[in-house]
Amino acid sequence: MQIIFDQKTDIMRIKFQKGKYKISKELGNGIIVDMAEHNKIIAIEILDVSEKIPKKNLKEVTLSLAA
Repeated sequence: MQIIFDQKTDIMRIKFQKGKYKISKELGNGIIVDMAEHNKIIAIEILDVSEKIPKKNLKEVTLSLAA
């Protein structure tokens, strides 16, 4: 998994797996899901992320995996 935050464009992209997306669906409010065939989620994009997530939280990323 890869998390990319571009301060210039104010977009965060969370990439779950490699592959080419077949379709992008906007869920609303600037949240876009990129999907491959068979509805496999490749990535999620958040537009205008600094309006949705406090800037101090954008500087730190914590990853937790539940078993």
